[in-house]
Amino acid sequence: MMTARSVAMTIEQVAVRFGGLVAISDMSFTVGEGEIVSLIGPNGAGKTTAFNVMTGFLTPSAGRVTYQGTTLTGLKPHQIADLGLIRTFQRTSVFPNDTVYDNLLIGLHRQGRVRLLDAILGLPGARASERRLRQRASELIEWVGLERRAHDAAGSLSYGEQRLVGVALALAAEPSMLLLDEPVSGMNASETHRFVELIRDIRGRGITILLVEHDMPMVMTVSDRIVVLNYGRIIAEGTPDVIRNDPAVIEAYLGHGAARA
Repeated sequence: MMTARSVAMTIEQVAVRFGGLVAISDMSFTVGEGEIVSLIGPNGAGKTTAFNVMTGFLTPSAGRVTYQGTTLTGLKPHQIADLGLIRTFQRTSVFPNDTVYDNLLIGLHRQGRVRLLDAILGLPGARASERRLRQRASELIEWVGLERRAHDAAGSLSYGEQRLVGVALALAAEPSMLLLDEPVSGMNASETHRFVELIRDIRGRGITILLVEHDMPMVMTVSDRIVVLNYGRIIAEGTPDVIRNDPAVIEAYLGHGAARA
């Protein structure tokens, strides 16, 4: 059982209703500091809805979410991001005509502390800040393994590589917890393998990870714990071995071949 001190996020009896439709019903689980937890389930199970609740894009009909002791329910997405809770999205958005490097610079400038007038006048503080941002952009590109594509137009990258740009932009916000929404969608087997190593490296640097993903071999490889949703309800929670052999999960989602995978 996790101690209160080790819990990063707590989801307590969260429900989401759209009129008569129940998207999530009485969802409760925790994510521990430094854990990699996966949220899985069939299409329409409520996974992305859960992410939207956690990150302030959707207000739950009932229940609450807390992060490091702060209640998130009712906060705006930018206020939640300021707490260190950063997410990626299923749909990757890049500036296609700009290089990967410039995409990162744009993302980093949005977080800059330099006043516009200082930057226009080229004052020493602004120049030093610009050097730091450029160094940070290079570090982030190398971190996600795109250094060979740094000066290519982002629009020329494969879909999987563009998703890595999205992860780099999320890391630019210096998260303490990262929520990844289907991060390996569109990646081939070798790209997925490298992404698993990236996730482990991110966790190794002290960042907690919660991910939604349909790639079950990847989920089983990388997760400390897995939470399974079906029709908006949690039907199972546990280690990959527990989930792999859970009859309710096999019936609802994994299929009978999963137990042998």
